Amino acid sequence: MTMDDELLNRFGGDRIASRQIDELVGLTRGVAADGDINQAEAEFLQKWLAANIAISQQPLIRTLYERINEALADGVLDDEEKASLLETLGSFSNRDFELGEVLKSSTLPLCDPPPTLSFTGRTYCFTGTFIYGQRKACERAVVERGGVSGGLSRKTEVLVIGAYATDSWKHSSFGNKILQASEWRDEGKPISIVSEEHWTRHL
Repeated sequence: MTMDDELLNRFGGDRIASRQIDELVGLTRGVAADGDINQAEAEFLQKWLAANIAISQQPLIRTLYERINEALADGVLDDEEKASLLETLGSFSNRDFELGEVLKSSTLPLCDPPPTLSFTGRTYCFTGTFIYGQRKACERAVVERGGVSGGLSRKTEVLVIGAYATDSWKHSSFGNKILQASEWRDEGKPISIVSEEHWTRHL
């Protein structure tokens, strides 16, 4: 194969990948438009991604594919899995950030310096979209280490923010939890706000 052939193949491949991504953006917008996702829609997206596996190397697309596979692994799409998928679909279809961009910690109200984390008897809450896995996988990791995990409340001791997010996090679906936790912390409540990266270092 000549250098010209290689260039043509590469640029041709780039055009195909770009077209596939545009198609996927259209599909995800269509699915997320009504603020809900059902089993059939999730299975359709799963099949589409499997058939277009070449573009699944893009970090966020890979995350979306993994989320769908995890959600459908037991054959049932529950409410929590629907919410998690919709959050991922929304981030992707709105193109709020480059594929796979990880939110810069400096834009978040994280504890500085970040605290040393322990798990036994401590209460955790998770918000956002995680590299580690679905929210329930993150919660399971805490429970397996003797901790407690659930929704944000005044009993929450640690709020963990997922790595994938948008710079306009205050206006996103998970921004309310971050703002509420920040308010409580400002009032003197002992709640720690940490990044997913910091949390995974303590696992």
